[in-house]
Amino acid sequence: MNNFFRGIIAAWGAKKLGGGCLSTIVIFIVIYVLLGKCSNEPAKAAVQQPHAKVQAIR
Repeated sequence: MNNFFRGIIAAWGAKKLGGGCLSTIVIFIVIYVLLGKCSNEPAKAAVQQPHAKVQAIR
C-alpha cells in the first residue's frame, strides 16, 4: 500500500478512535503498522527440501 494512503487512513482511524492526544498517537502508530502488513504480495510458502532416497548396498 502506498505510504501516503496508509498515513491518511491511519490518521482518519486515529481521529475516530482516539480520545486524547497520547491515545490518538498510539492508535495512529498501531493502524499504520497494521496497514503496512497488508500488501498485495502473495504469501510465501515454506520451501521444503525433497527427501533423499537411501539404498542399502549388500
